[in-house]
Formats: sequence, structure tokens, C-alpha cells
Amino acid sequence: MLSSTNFWMCFAGLIYLVAGVFILRKGIAAARGWDKLITLDGVFLAAPLAVFAAEHFGGARFIQNGVPSWMPAHLFWAYFVGCALLAAATSLTVEKLVRWSSTLLGLMFFLFVCMLHIPNVLAHPQDRFAWTVVLRDLSFAGGAWALAGLHSRTSSPQLSRLMILFGRIVIAMAAIFFAVEHFLHPMFAPGVPLPKMMPSWVPLPSLWAYLAGAILMVSGILLALNKKSRMAAASIGALMTVLTVFPYLLILFLAHGGSTPEITEAINYVADTLLYAGAALALAPALPRDPDRMAKT
Repeated sequence: MLSSTNFWMCFAGLIYLVAGVFILRKGIAAARGWDKLITLDGVFLAAPLAVFAAEHFGGARFIQNGVPSWMPAHLFWAYFVGCALLAAATSLTVEKLVRWSSTLLGLMFFLFVCMLHIPNVLAHPQDRFAWTVVLRDLSFAGGAWALAGLHSRTSSPQLSRLMILFGRIVIAMAAIFFAVEHFLHPMFAPGVPLPKMMPSWVPLPSLWAYLAGAILMVSGILLALNKKSRMAAASIGALMTVLTVFPYLLILFLAHGGSTPEITEAINYVADTLLYAGAALALAPALPRDPDRMAKT
């Protein structure tokens, strides 16, 4: 059986996912091609944020151990971050105050990088997973700030360009780094390259890694060069969406009879991968369309 925390993590993510799709149903129906997926950027950001919010509320006493030692009131910050995550998820789902919520969400992830992950990298520079976490959370910040930049073009055009540029560069860097990791370590589960190995029941596990690596490499280079960048960001988002469903969602289903930590880990991999998809998809609408496509429309 699921623990209460795991139940609420799954419940919160599902509620926000269903609510977001319902609210966007007309926009999804009207969109064409890549834009159907891009329309879901806010939903794919909000649902994982709701999952992590529930985890912070239910597992606050464990999460407080990750708060830097020099900060007071560790338990308070665990709950505070949970409230911030839930507020951002709600804003993105109902599409209210998106400029402010996405700006603050990006700032929160950027602070995580500066206060938690960079010190960890400096302490363990040979740990490739530590570098992965830095680039993952920078991408989360970049996607949120790209979304904020999209909503700031009229009021703050210069700031908007800088926020979108930051998102494009960090997501490009992460995609290229992740691609190299896939090529060097093809037996690990694809997507965000963390310690989980590809399950033995997955056919041709290395092929999944090489295919994901190729898509990430090409898309990352195109983003870095600002060539067909909207399509590149959407491609990263599409890849991560597929990987959320397979293998990670299937891994979660198969972990149902396992231990509580095993299920929690599986939920986190689903949410992490979907959040990365949302970050890439949030960048896409802030980038210019393919000129050839624009000429045809």
C-alpha cells in the first residue's frame, strides 16, 4: 500500500494535471502540430510542482535535513518551500499572475542551485550526478524565467529578452551535457541522467539511451546556436514527455508492491522528468518560429 505521503504526492499531481488539461481544452483543440504539446507547458510545470509540494508537507522532517546548516528554523523552510511550490502550481494551472509566479519560481530554483547544489559540486567535483542536478535545476529556473519573459514582453522588453536568453542557454547546456552522459553511460535510465539503471525488463535498453542522447544533442546544439530553436525546445519537451510515460510511469506502476522509499523514488523520477519537459516546453513559445513555417502561414 502507498504511504500517506506517497498517496498525496500522486493525488496532488493527478489533480493538477487533470485540472490543467481541462482548463486548456479549447486551446489544445485549436492548436496545430507542435503547438498542441507546447500549449501544455504550464500543466507540465504545475503537476510536478504539486507532487513536490505534497512531498514537502508530508516529508518535511526528512526534507529539513537538506536545508543549509547555517540557516535557522530548518523545518520552517521545508514547509515554506512546500507552500511556494503549491502556490506556483496553482497560478500556472489557473493561468493567473503567471508573470509573478514564474519569476519567483525561477528565483527559487536558482537559489537552490547557488545554496545547495554548487556547494555540493565544489565538495565532490568528480560526481557526475552532482553536475546533473545543477544543470537540471538551472533548467527548471530557465524554463520558469522564459515563461516570465514571455509574459513581460510588453512591460519590460529588455528584462524579457534576458530571461528568455538565460532559459535558452541553460537548457541548451543541460541538453548537451545530458546527451554526453547518455552516450557514455547507456545502461542508465534515459532523460535526466541520475543514478537509476534502466530496468532489465526494458527491451534494447542501450538503444533508448542512444536515441535520447541523439535528440538531446541535436536539440541542445540548435538551441545554443539559436537555429530552429523553437522546434529544438519542443523536441526536448516531447522526448521528456515520452520518457515520463515510458519507462518512468511504468516503473511507478510496477513499484506499487515495493517499499515506501522505492515508491517515493519512482514518483520523483516521474515528476522530475515531466518538470524538465515543462521547462523545455515553457521556453518554446518564447522563441521565434521557423521563418519557413511563418512564410506558409
